[in-house]
Amino acid sequence: MDLRDYVAALRKRWYIVAVLAIIGAGAAFAQAHASPPQYRAQSTVFVSIARGATTQELVQGSTFTQDIVQSYAKLATMPVVLDQVIYDLDLDTTPKALAEEITAENPLDTVIIEIDAVATTSTGASDLANSVADELTTTITNLSPSSNKKSAVEVTVVARADPPQEAFAPRTRLAALVGFAGGFGLGVAIAVVRALLDTRVRTAAELEQLTDMGLLGAIPRRRGQRRSRGAVTAIDPHNVAAEAYRRLQTNLQFLDASARVRSMVVTSSIGGEGKSTTSINLALAIAEQGQRVLLVDADMRRPAVADYCGLEGAAGLTTVLIGKAELDDVVQVWGDANLHVLTMGEIPPNPAQLIGSPRMADLLKEALDAYDVVILDSPPLLPVADGAILSRLTDGALVVANCRTIHRPQVLEAIDSLEAVDARCLGIVANQVRDTAAHTYYGQPEQSWFARLLSGLVRPREPRQQGYPAAGS
Repeated sequence: MDLRDYVAALRKRWYIVAVLAIIGAGAAFAQAHASPPQYRAQSTVFVSIARGATTQELVQGSTFTQDIVQSYAKLATMPVVLDQVIYDLDLDTTPKALAEEITAENPLDTVIIEIDAVATTSTGASDLANSVADELTTTITNLSPSSNKKSAVEVTVVARADPPQEAFAPRTRLAALVGFAGGFGLGVAIAVVRALLDTRVRTAAELEQLTDMGLLGAIPRRRGQRRSRGAVTAIDPHNVAAEAYRRLQTNLQFLDASARVRSMVVTSSIGGEGKSTTSINLALAIAEQGQRVLLVDADMRRPAVADYCGLEGAAGLTTVLIGKAELDDVVQVWGDANLHVLTMGEIPPNPAQLIGSPRMADLLKEALDAYDVVILDSPPLLPVADGAILSRLTDGALVVANCRTIHRPQVLEAIDSLEAVDARCLGIVANQVRDTAAHTYYGQPEQSWFARLLSGLVRPREPRQQGYPAAGS
């Protein structure tokens, strides 16, 4: 993924980032708001030697004091001091728990001990700091070496703690900001990880980057299930989807300058990607150019062309393959006189054997002698091998990829299945792509769901088209 992919992932899943950021900020604010206030007070103790008659004694005493004052500071958080503090202040706690509220530090190159105490009340913090300072003074005096019953070290409380005016914690604004940043970062991470793990193909550009097979066409998404199938090229010839099928037909003309593509298989990776609809509309677009086209329903497992076109499907391809009829006897003229359709007929119990039979190859040769272009609507490539077998008997296969359902590994596996049998992949047709700027020229721009609902309630009944049936259900 490059920078644009990361930005696209964040734009697509912005709601995840926003929700987690808001939740993080709200949770942190609520926790901070519910926490009791914390007050901090500080008292200061000065440590010095008790005597020194000469300068040398003073220097030695000062050095001794600086060396030992750090040890004295550690006494402030030990039970020897805190037990008496708990007794004096009548606290309901233990020395270990109280030590977490006390901090005693010795600034560098000084003989000062700064004692910080934290409590939930202002007076409680100052009383605790002063009590620790007093008891630390007594403890140091008792533990220090003495001469003539007098301690060699003097400890003096030089600054007593005053009750603080404001609590230092909780800082609700800072907590909310930290929670917001944490939630935002988590949302960004989730959005990026989901983008990395999401293998679904969503745009025609992703298909172009996925494989070196050319993207021959991009069919836009059409609103409404009943309008998403069938002969849109004939029913609504000025629709943007109809223009997309015509561009597909034009791209096929320039696919190979040395040898024109006369026979092709239209297939897909899995079912439901729109291969039958693409076959029908591509056949119509080619027939518009004055070429004789034969559309063959070669999906012997789930035939759909007869239903989509509103034609009789009792006799067709299987009837010819088993020798009960000739090609001219079962083809049907549909719409334009240049377009003939060979439906499936009865679904056979042995589709693979019929597809790979010599009779199928002979039938295709016969069809190419009678028509300029032959288009076969075949089963998907991944569930069965029929499409790959048929692709070897034609000039190649068009692979339809639905940008709403297909995943990248499925597209690659479908192309690999064609290469495995030395079949040619003519290119990829992206189906159900999102609306582009071309839609506002050829058709109506995409509306919101509410606008579409209102327009559907007031839309007048459309007259039934003559000559071509309505789109299949």
